[in-house]
Amino acid sequence: MKVGDLNFELKIKKEQIQQRVAELGSEICADYQNKTPVFLGVLSGSFMFLGDLMKVITLPAEVSFVKLASYEGEKSSGTVQTQLGLTLEIAGRDVIIVEDIVDSGHTMAFLLQMLQQERPQSIRICSLLYKPQACQHDFEELNYVGFEIPNDFVVGYGLDYNGLGRNLKDIYQLAAN
Repeated sequence: MKVGDLNFELKIKKEQIQQRVAELGSEICADYQNKTPVFLGVLSGSFMFLGDLMKVITLPAEVSFVKLASYEGEKSSGTVQTQLGLTLEIAGRDVIIVEDIVDSGHTMAFLLQMLQQERPQSIRICSLLYKPQACQHDFEELNYVGFEIPNDFVVGYGLDYNGLGRNLKDIYQLAAN
C-alpha cells in the first residue's frame, strides 16, 4: 500500500480494531457506572477511534475535542502546538482523553498539564495505540490501551502521513525497503 511517497504493509486488520474498540467500550462502561464522563478527543487522529468508541458506550456521556500538533512527517517534532483549545467546562468532571496513539508522550504530557489546571474530578487516557519503547513519560492515567506496538511508523484508522491515510480502515506500518 502506498501512502504519499512511502510504502506500508498491513499491521492491524479492521476486524481486530473493531473487536478491541468494543472491549475498551465495555471496560469504560463498567468503570464509569452511574457517572457521566466527558470524552475528550485529540484531533485529528482520534476522530475514527472516538466515533467508533462512542457507538459502544452505553452510559450518558459528553464529547468534546482539542487539536494539538507535534508531528512533522514520520517523527514527532518535540514541540506541541495548541490549534484548538478546550471549549467545555471540566471542573469536577470525569475526563477520558481519547487519543489515536501515545508515541513519545510529549503531546499527552502537554495535554495533561493543560487539563489539570481546570481541576477535573479525574483524568484517564484511552489510546488506540501505545508505543512503550518510544514513550519518554510515565502516565499513570493511561488506563485503556487498544494495542501496544513497537516503535514503527503507522498510518490508517485516523493516523496519517503528511495528512494522507487517515481514511484507511486498517492500520499499516511502514514497509522495510
